Amino acid sequence: MDKTLSAVDPPPDIPYRRWNSRLRSRGLWLLWSILLISGLLFAGMVVFYRELHDLDDPVGLSDDRALDTTVQSVPIAVGPDTAALSPLPPMSISLTLIEVPKPEWASQFLRMWRVSGPNMCGALRGAGIEMSDWKAASMRNRSYECYFQRIYERDEVRPLSSTFVKVRGNETGDVVDIRAKIIGPATDAKGHLAPAVLRIFEIIVKQACWRDFEDTLASIQNLRNVEYERFGSYLSFTREAGSENNFNFVLGLKATSDSQVRTKTYFSPERWLATTDPRLTDSLGTSLSASCAQ
Repeated sequence: MDKTLSAVDPPPDIPYRRWNSRLRSRGLWLLWSILLISGLLFAGMVVFYRELHDLDDPVGLSDDRALDTTVQSVPIAVGPDTAALSPLPPMSISLTLIEVPKPEWASQFLRMWRVSGPNMCGALRGAGIEMSDWKAASMRNRSYECYFQRIYERDEVRPLSSTFVKVRGNETGDVVDIRAKIIGPATDAKGHLAPAVLRIFEIIVKQACWRDFEDTLASIQNLRNVEYERFGSYLSFTREAGSENNFNFVLGLKATSDSQVRTKTYFSPERWLATTDPRLTDSLGTSLSASCAQ
């Protein structure tokens, strides 16, 4: 009679010892798994109850904060090397950093008028040329001028011999340009311009204080065309087109290059605001004299 095999009985084709070893290894694996899961659960419970204890007992946290405050409030002895720095003395800004540029500085970079309109008119008047007073050109015009006109000979239509000079500027006395026109000028035996008329151009050029322009006076004396331009200033003495005996003269400023335009803008009085600081008032409104001190 055959016996029925139980769950723990080894199969008939497997040796008994081998089957027994397999059962022991499975039992050990199951035991370690149960211990590991139990340890994790225990550790989680410990952490959970500790957090609950901290929330229910805030005294410990207060004691820790009080201890930290006490430690921070203890004065620390400071040696002489680590003593607090004394307050910085008041700082004064150098006037050279904010001083308004003076007109004479501009002459080092760009030609500027070194003489005012009234002074130019006065210099011509002092040489015997009957210049008018420096005044507004008209009631509705803000430009100022002084001029001289003398007609020596004329016919029924136009002057045959005359001299005209005009100094133009603005209400502050700045010169814009100087123009002259001579018609049928008197000359000497050599064809040179009469000294009385040449004297006008000599005064104008010398009062402008641009010494290199004095070289053009020889061409003016010989009634030859001459055009000269240097550092943003120009002089022109040319024979009028269509006429052999009429001559036009112009002396003025003409900043053409980008650097000349920037320099002119920088030194322009309109660029700078007026100041109430008495230390800087001397830099504003500097009057130009007829002196050509170099």
